[in-house]
Amino acid sequence: MSEFTNPSIGIDDLPVNGGFSFDHVHRNSLIEQQLSNNNNGNNGNAKSSSIVPLATKTGTTIVGLVYSDGIILGADTRSTNDTTVADKNCFKIHYIAPNIYCCGAGTAADTEKTTELIASQMELLRMNTGNAQSRVVTACTLLKRMLFRYQGHVSAALVLGGCDVHGPHLYQIYPHGSTGKLPYTTMGSGSLAAMAAFESSESGYKDDLEEEEALELVKRAVLAGVWNDLGSGSNVDTCIIRRDGTVVMGRNTVTPNEVGPLRAKVKRSDVLNMRVGTTAVLKESFARNKSSAIGGVTLADVTVTPMET
Repeated sequence: MSEFTNPSIGIDDLPVNGGFSFDHVHRNSLIEQQLSNNNNGNNGNAKSSSIVPLATKTGTTIVGLVYSDGIILGADTRSTNDTTVADKNCFKIHYIAPNIYCCGAGTAADTEKTTELIASQMELLRMNTGNAQSRVVTACTLLKRMLFRYQGHVSAALVLGGCDVHGPHLYQIYPHGSTGKLPYTTMGSGSLAAMAAFESSESGYKDDLEEEEALELVKRAVLAGVWNDLGSGSNVDTCIIRRDGTVVMGRNTVTPNEVGPLRAKVKRSDVLNMRVGTTAVLKESFARNKSSAIGGVTLADVTVTPMET
């Protein structure tokens, strides 16, 4: 394993100053190459072949738009591991600041830890500036600088939205660090279907939408991704951020895949239900507790002594 662990092969000797560490990238590529060669030599023998585990990804349809009184973000709740649904009800709308939230698409661990790291930095910045309200552009700058530092190896595609003293702001942030400020945007594997809902001529996005209209449009855009993208699915989460600082988090606002009513209609056989008396009772006895027989200790026997102060 020396060729896997030798730091002189493809890895800089510079000390790590916090953040993500990619020390094992070269090692992992060598292991993958070796496993690939082994699989080819085994001629597809399933018992002797090896498979490299895959990272859990969010699949994802995430959207955001600016309306007359703030920002609305939306996301589906499915996370996937290759072709397997890993979680049917995960949460993709992450906290950044009291007035700023962020939707994440990409590798689940990367989106979680990236937003947690920036949320921590935003909290420290508020403490250093007299608890002043966070600026959305500040969060965008911190996110883009961090992602650009890792040149796209941190798989986090983000939709950042919030309201500050300058009004509502919506940004899309790509994994390699490029950003754009837009009135509405979509990201993730279901972004094309969601964008089609936003750009439809009749019921699509318009300037100065009212809150109810904007919320319905966000739901419709996420549902377009849920129904037309295999990586997106389950329910719809929403987040409304208003100019006055109030935030309404809608967890499972829409549940199009609810199976409760369907299961209630299914009549299952009662044959396998164990009724009372199915198992015969051969013997039954009752023994009184010895402590209670001699008048055990009760609360009346407890003496409370005040402490000296």
